[in-house]
Amino acid sequence: MQNIRNIAIIAHVDHGKTTLVDRMLHQAKLFRDNQETGDLILDNNDLERERGITILSKNVSVRYKGYKINIIDTPGHSDFGGEVERVLNMADGVLLVVDAFEGPMPQTRFVLQKAIELGLKPIVVINKVDKPNCDPELTQEAVFDLMFNLGASNEQLDFPTAYGSAKQGWMNGDWDTPTEDISYLMDLIIKYIPAPRVSEGNTQMMLSSLDYSSYLGRIAVGRLNRGTLQAGQSIMLVKRDQSRIQSKIKELYTFEGLGKERTKNVVEAGEICAVLLDLDKSVMFEIGDTICDIDNPEPLPPIKVDEPTMSMLFTINNSPFFGKEGKFVTSRHLRDRLYKELEKNLAMRVEETNSPDSLLVYGRGILHLSILIETMRREGYELQVGQPKVIIKEIDGQKCEPIEQLTILVPEEFSSKVIDVVTRRKGEIDTIETKGDRVQLDFKIPSRGIIGLRNTLLTATNGEAIIAHRFSDFEPWKGDIDDHKMGALIAKETGEATAYSISKLQDRGPFFIEPGDQVYSGEVIGESLRPGNDIVINVVTSKNLTNMRSKSADDKSTTTPPIKFSLEEAMEYIRDDEYLEITPSSLRIRKIILDEIERKRARIAAGKEVED
Repeated sequence: MQNIRNIAIIAHVDHGKTTLVDRMLHQAKLFRDNQETGDLILDNNDLERERGITILSKNVSVRYKGYKINIIDTPGHSDFGGEVERVLNMADGVLLVVDAFEGPMPQTRFVLQKAIELGLKPIVVINKVDKPNCDPELTQEAVFDLMFNLGASNEQLDFPTAYGSAKQGWMNGDWDTPTEDISYLMDLIIKYIPAPRVSEGNTQMMLSSLDYSSYLGRIAVGRLNRGTLQAGQSIMLVKRDQSRIQSKIKELYTFEGLGKERTKNVVEAGEICAVLLDLDKSVMFEIGDTICDIDNPEPLPPIKVDEPTMSMLFTINNSPFFGKEGKFVTSRHLRDRLYKELEKNLAMRVEETNSPDSLLVYGRGILHLSILIETMRREGYELQVGQPKVIIKEIDGQKCEPIEQLTILVPEEFSSKVIDVVTRRKGEIDTIETKGDRVQLDFKIPSRGIIGLRNTLLTATNGEAIIAHRFSDFEPWKGDIDDHKMGALIAKETGEATAYSISKLQDRGPFFIEPGDQVYSGEVIGESLRPGNDIVINVVTSKNLTNMRSKSADDKSTTTPPIKFSLEEAMEYIRDDEYLEITPSSLRIRKIILDEIERKRARIAAGKEVED
């Protein structure tokens, strides 16, 4: 078993993690020279390719100089921390990838902290040394300082460093001497990453990940901590709640290259493997369960995952356009899909509400929740979500809220604007550091202040700001944040919006719709120019046609291009009296109460409006 190395690749978003894994696969001659593989082989999920981020952890394996190297590619974004934490349990060491120009960033700290707590041995990879104005040696020093501040042991601080460019396909011990390939890094892995830690005793394997096959069903993935496994072996499955189920291993797989290979051989402790259990369909195994010896089961303590910081109400689509674009529209569809997500998404929680049509979903942030929603809409679901809300806790009799560590990198001329925007949202500045022609600003800010912040900052900095944040801790409530949100332009009638109506009403504010769009009464179709003042307007009227000349004049009505929101932007934009309607092909913001008179009554009852 000495010839196995289990490594996880950790890094901040977009520091080149997945590109580096691609290079390792090529270095191990996993593909023919003429084989067309495309870029980012591991980011094979459509959403991952579109967004350029890793969402789900992946397992691959390469053979190099007689060693089998199991590689786990992990997400870098703190919203997917649940993925990071559970897969690090399978590793004996980590490759920490850091951008030579940007240096350690918030998510670098987040994932590195998890690895250090688990006692994993790091190898540091200073990537993108071909970037202009970068200082690889200074970056390496910054990584050392970060590890020291995170409480790394002397052994962890004695880490080797590889410099290079994953994109160009080289790594070396000297950053200004490019080589032919990344064999320098592969040799470091064999030399410095320890052989798997193996405990004495009978069979014990924690389920760290789940796979699914439409033919076989659910497959358990984990690292065998001690003992052996073999196809046909009887085992005891110990659940997180300590309940026990006897079962048998139907099929056993090990990872080879990009896939899994069925094996009849004995799998020994230290190996990462996948197990198909012979269980009744009503029995569901979950991440955190342990496969144990049948006669003397000794389960491992379940994985502890950071708690969610944000909640959103998920409800069925009950708008006038219900069922026109989606396949799955009922509360049963919605409930089944959300509970299915819980099986593999450790950082998520689902809670029932007073209504059978609504569920409260808790996650790690807007991105975490939006990935789930985007996946569901692509699967054909229609649903509505409410305004995202941060989770408030009472600690020692004090009202506390989640606080984020926020890092913003901007050209120097925009730094004062950024400080102004963030401090208005109760952000407190920690450090200001000059990096080349840019300034890095570090803040502590309530999670409430993060909602909608990205759009505001990108507007204030002409799109130049690079923004990253991670959950820090729960701290006492920072007070109310001034919310100068503009009012809404609300559709009065249901029908097709006309160019004539929109062009006549453009002085009221920017629109979210364009001529020809179908709208319904109560839909939010634009933003009023008056703070907090909603205006109901009719955009479905057309000019009275008396002759052909007026018809052609109507067609030539000029309208300003509408504002088009992405899913995350729309989620951050909605107010507490609005829903975001999500279908496979549309995003619409609407008032929860569609009828104008009913809305007014509700505002009066809530004391937000005085009765005429």
